[in-house]
Amino acid sequence: MCELLGMSANTPTDIVFSFSGLMQRGGNTGPHRDGWGIAFYEGKGLREFRDPNPSCNSEIAELVCRYPIKSNIVVGHIRQANAGRIALENTHPFTRELWGKYWTFAHNGQLKGVKKLPLSHYIPVGTTDSEHAFCWIMDQIRSRFPKPPQRPATVKRFIKSLCDQLRDLGVFNMLLTDSRYLYCYCSTKLTWITRRAPFDQASLKDADITVDFAKETTENDVVTVIATEPLTINETWHPLNPGDMVVFDQGELCQR
Repeated sequence: MCELLGMSANTPTDIVFSFSGLMQRGGNTGPHRDGWGIAFYEGKGLREFRDPNPSCNSEIAELVCRYPIKSNIVVGHIRQANAGRIALENTHPFTRELWGKYWTFAHNGQLKGVKKLPLSHYIPVGTTDSEHAFCWIMDQIRSRFPKPPQRPATVKRFIKSLCDQLRDLGVFNMLLTDSRYLYCYCSTKLTWITRRAPFDQASLKDADITVDFAKETTENDVVTVIATEPLTINETWHPLNPGDMVVFDQGELCQR
């Protein structure tokens, strides 16, 4: 299985601390050696880094750790290949455009028979079941809502219904964002934590790194991190139940 990493924040924030822990699971403390990727939103733009090599010894991953890119929304992924060969085009996250926005998607799990789902506008570049599922989701949203609906809750409910359908095909843990909302769906395993004042220290599970967030933040900052498994050893993470979807906006839980 793969592992997911996401972040939603109310102010541009770097994810160096969390990514430093996750990258060790890509071939060092974990078996996810078959590529990694991470996407950072900056205004309307999207900065992506992907590599089919293990993240634990990737020079590109080291660059991401040394270069504190600040973003309100981040989606990351480390891969243990099941469907689709190890290749750059099969490395998550995947991105498509809708309503003049970049949508980004990462998936953990296997979906038996997903490629029988018909596609129209969005076509996969690679051969993974994950990218096919993403294209199907985007097709369904585009068909149902040619223009953005006035009520965002309408889209959220529709995305939840699509995730429920995909969960019937196997394991479907997912992160999806439209550059504002971060949708997090749990099929088997997904957990999250929101950090806000008063901030404290946090220590990674997979690397000998401790950060005092009180020195790195302001009292108004709200930062939520989502991961397949908790990344720290001294904080309380909130696990989702199978079939749960949570949505974050500017670091705050806005729908469950």
